[in-house]
Amino acid sequence: MQKIAVLDYGMGNLHSVAKAIEKVTENHKVFISRDLKLLETSNKIVIPGVGAIGDCMKAIKNLGMDDLIRRFSEEKPILGVCVGMQILLKESEESGGTNCLGLVDGILKKLNVCEDIKVPHMGWNVVNQRISHPMFEGISQNSFFYFVHSYAALDSKNKASTTGHGQEFISSVYKDNIFAVQFHPEKSQDDGLKIYKNFASWEGGHSK
Repeated sequence: MQKIAVLDYGMGNLHSVAKAIEKVTENHKVFISRDLKLLETSNKIVIPGVGAIGDCMKAIKNLGMDDLIRRFSEEKPILGVCVGMQILLKESEESGGTNCLGLVDGILKKLNVCEDIKVPHMGWNVVNQRISHPMFEGISQNSFFYFVHSYAALDSKNKASTTGHGQEFISSVYKDNIFAVQFHPEKSQDDGLKIYKNFASWEGGHSK
C-alpha cells in the first residue's frame, strides 16, 4: 500500500485536499502530518497552501520541511497546490520579497489590476496545456479549473500550462519528480479529481 502525505504546516486547506485524494484512490493510505519522520516514510507528498507566501515559507522552515521537500524531490513525486506551487519556485514579490525553495524556475509577481481585471483572480478559468505530461492524462486541452490567487509566475522554463487573466501566467509547472498547479484541484470538480488520481499513479518524470 502506497502512502500519500499531505504536509501540515498550518497554512493549507488540508482536509479538503486529503478527502479529494481519498475519493479517487484505491490501495493508498492518505494522511495529514507535520511529523518529519513519518513524512519521510511516505511514497509521495502533497504541498497545499493558502495565504501569504511569507507566512508559508516561515512555517515551512520553522518545521524543517524545507530540507524534507528538497530531499524528497530527488527521489519521490511531489505535488504542489496553489501556494504549495509558489513555495517550490524561486522567489516572490509578496510579503516585501520572499525567497522560496528554488526547486523550479519562476518568479512570482502581483497580477495586474485594471478596470475589467479583478485581483485576486478568483473563479473558473481555462488551463492551456503546454506539454504532454502524465498529470494531464484524461484531461482535455483548455479545461476549466478553479483559481484563487493574487500573485503568479509570468514565465518559467518549467511551464506545463498557462492561463490568462489580463495577462498570461503560469498555471502549472513540472521538473523531474515535481508537478505543481496554481489552481485548486479539490475545487475543480471532475477534472480536478483527475489531477489527484493521476498523481496517485504517477511515479515521477514527465515522459509518457
